[in-house]
Amino acid sequence: MADPTPVIDDLRAESEELDRLVAELSPEQWALATPAPGWTIAHQIAHLAWTDHSSVLAVTDQDAFAREVEKALTAPGDFVDNGAEEGAGKPPEQLLADWRAGRRALADALRLAPTGARFPWYGPPMSVASMATARLMETWAHAGDVADALGVARTPTDRLRHIARLGVRTRDFAFGVHGLPVPFEEFRVELTAPSGELWVYGPEDADDRVTGPALDFCLLVTQRAHRSDLALQATGPDADRWLDIAQAFAGPPGDGRPPKGGSA
Repeated sequence: MADPTPVIDDLRAESEELDRLVAELSPEQWALATPAPGWTIAHQIAHLAWTDHSSVLAVTDQDAFAREVEKALTAPGDFVDNGAEEGAGKPPEQLLADWRAGRRALADALRLAPTGARFPWYGPPMSVASMATARLMETWAHAGDVADALGVARTPTDRLRHIARLGVRTRDFAFGVHGLPVPFEEFRVELTAPSGELWVYGPEDADDRVTGPALDFCLLVTQRAHRSDLALQATGPDADRWLDIAQAFAGPPGDGRPPKGGSA
């Protein structure tokens, strides 16, 4: 079983990078709109804090987590949006403190979890590494929304390897959640990392292939950019379809982002 320590360390680094973006924001900046409709920067951080809290419960108190799931299923409206809205209403200094405390608690809980442990979630149960990878993916994706709101350009790092791998592994989920038949054969995926390294997945002789920058693939599977704005190439009809529906996050199909040109 792979050691989850590297992804937990990378989750911490990704969180600290986002923290540096928001630590000194004015109240007016916390209220800036982000690319997610209806969400300000405060909503983005509140969502991360809410999900970290749920993750801590899943790892440390599964009975309490089960009660949270039940409450979410019976609450009116969208429980994810509700959690973000509640947190966004806090004073920025309290929201920031809550997010920092929650992510530290989660990192500690994941490091102390027994080898081979699996934890309940809103989707399938997750291992330590899977939980940390999912949190890293969300942190990176929401940090991109924050950076866009602030007009800040981020420098991609090879921490993207965790998101890229998750994006490849969730291929079948993406087809299934759209009600489409899952391709029988594996795809070949070849991605160029920010460092220039080539990350490869799947058999070399696969008929269906996806190639391009790892950054663009991660933007696609987190639905932070439209396919038409990315330098990804698909070979084969199934791979081509996948690039239209890919998502590395649990839940129903996302709406994604519109193309920069304004039409799909």
